[in-house]
Amino acid sequence: MQNAWRNNPRRGRRRPRVKKLSMLLHQGSGYRVKEGYVEIIGGIKLRIIGWDGRYDQYENGEARLVYRGDRMMLWISKRIPKPKPYQPRDAIAVDINEKKIVYGDHVINGERDTKIDEAHRWKLLAESLQKKYSSPKYPAWRRRKAILNRIRSYHRKARNILEDWARKTSLEIVRFAKKLGYAVAREDLTGLKTH
Repeated sequence: MQNAWRNNPRRGRRRPRVKKLSMLLHQGSGYRVKEGYVEIIGGIKLRIIGWDGRYDQYENGEARLVYRGDRMMLWISKRIPKPKPYQPRDAIAVDINEKKIVYGDHVINGERDTKIDEAHRWKLLAESLQKKYSSPKYPAWRRRKAILNRIRSYHRKARNILEDWARKTSLEIVRFAKKLGYAVAREDLTGLKTH
């Protein structure tokens, strides 16, 4: 078993190395947290210098003690019970279009502009670079690393703009619906042409 790494062709000739020092601890038998200290099995006592108290009301689970640089960090998992089933009073409809996203019901009506135009501008910049550094015989932008990296960065920028907008907008709508006690219903037009 000790020489198993030598016989494994996928590992090559490298010896196994320890990349980071960490230890898995179990609640009660492996570690205890009390009075500003963490007591670890074997008589080790560490003073707590920072603590995130947002989840103190939940029961502690397994923990991982990690050594990084000159600091010891203890990551404690929490046993959070499943939330109670959500019973909505009504529903907010969400309609997603190219220029706007509209949400609401017969009383509430909200709309947000999308970031399609901003992302499209970065896509056009990438495409114009591709055209500039291309000829009918051969696309030079594929061989020139600096230009290829700039084109990739423009595509990445466009994707990041859309992802950021989608996350923030969906979170805002969900928080708004939760505050009112509503559910969120999205229009699904899949297979509309076949019917």
